[in-house]
Amino acid sequence: MQTSYKRNRYTFGIGTIGRDMSYTLISMYLMFYFTSVANITTTDLYWVTGIMVGWRVVDAVSDPLMGILVDNTNTRWGKHKPWILIGMLLTGLFILALFWDFGLHGAAFVALFTFIYAGWALTYSLNDIAFWSYVPALSQEQKERENIGSKARIFALIGTFFVVAGIVPITSMLGKASGSTQKGYFLFAAIIVGIMWLGQIVTLIGVKEPKGIIETQQHTSFRDFIRAIFQNDQLLIIAVAMGLFMIGYTTTTSFGLFYFQYVFGNVGMYSIFAIILGLSQIASLIAFPYVGKILKRKTIYLISTLLVILGYIIFGLSPTSTMLFVGIGGFLIFVGQASIQLLMLLFLADTVEYGHWKLGKRNDSVTFSLQPFIYKIGGAAANGIVGLTVVWAGIKGAKSGTLISGSHLMIFKSAMFILPLVCIGLGYLIYHFKFKIDELKYAEILSSLKAKGEIRDEA
Repeated sequence: MQTSYKRNRYTFGIGTIGRDMSYTLISMYLMFYFTSVANITTTDLYWVTGIMVGWRVVDAVSDPLMGILVDNTNTRWGKHKPWILIGMLLTGLFILALFWDFGLHGAAFVALFTFIYAGWALTYSLNDIAFWSYVPALSQEQKERENIGSKARIFALIGTFFVVAGIVPITSMLGKASGSTQKGYFLFAAIIVGIMWLGQIVTLIGVKEPKGIIETQQHTSFRDFIRAIFQNDQLLIIAVAMGLFMIGYTTTTSFGLFYFQYVFGNVGMYSIFAIILGLSQIASLIAFPYVGKILKRKTIYLISTLLVILGYIIFGLSPTSTMLFVGIGGFLIFVGQASIQLLMLLFLADTVEYGHWKLGKRNDSVTFSLQPFIYKIGGAAANGIVGLTVVWAGIKGAKSGTLISGSHLMIFKSAMFILPLVCIGLGYLIYHFKFKIDELKYAEILSSLKAKGEIRDEA
């Protein structure tokens, strides 16, 4: 890897800060915003839940088609940057609209919400596909991809950490200054959108793509798209494993604010928990390249999964009289989770070369279109589980300071801990028994592609 390309590790990574801030705000806190801040009616909440679940499933299906769009783009700026720019601008505008109080209720509110939410989901995924499918184009070397990926995930976690740790104190401060908590949330969203736009501009200007390492390929047809996904068996396997993990992880994190308000009984401690979340994930990602020099990826995934499982058990059984065990459980969960999410990104990148080797055509954007698809399926499932649980567990309509107990507490903990734990365990088993692209297999694939002249060494 030439020195001139090492800056990609940072200029690419900086672009993730605001992106993940914005995604965290929507995926983890939009439901809380409507439930506890905007305080919409129960009927409207059912509609919002249904729309968020239903539309994200529909939108997820369209993601691979956007991958075709990116793969078939040919401009002087490449195929990724134009869609990163368009996606990030439109995504920001739709986020602002989601937190703007239009003063509507009933059918008018539902119709407008559907339009805005659909717009956000489509434009975010367009940006997401173009952005992350850049990774395999920036290097063929697994270790360099680990460097790029780990730094990108660290920057992304900084963004996530800012939102998770700051949402309670910052929205409260902005709410007092503006006159209402609802306006405070809008101002918080505006800050996040500004950071997202600035970070993405750094990526657009700063990232330099190595030239000439991949032979020019023909237009991607719909038939090519079908083959790229459904005949790439390793892509499908990692997609299922990743999907199960994201359903479990996203469900648990989406319950976080509800847990500290209605179970732990001290919503102020949520920010303390967020610090644990952020520091443990960042530490995990900093350590990843060094651990990767000692252990194989399969071993890292096993250890990470065991840490997550142990963390869930401790967190789920923790007493609410102290933060000690909650903190320990959270630390273990998020150390393991950070490594698993980075591994999934790297596995996905490796299936690009596998698909090229097996099918004779490279479709990096179509391949990476499954990442937002998976995230949206995970988010849709989490939104559905959270939306129903807050009603069934007696949280919707509960007075401030109310703690749930008895059967309501059992429903809540089952949704937050037991169901996600099952999903994460199944995801690992599918990967362990079915995913075959290890370090040795990847080296063989790369050597074969170079021998056939379909890719060249990096300059």
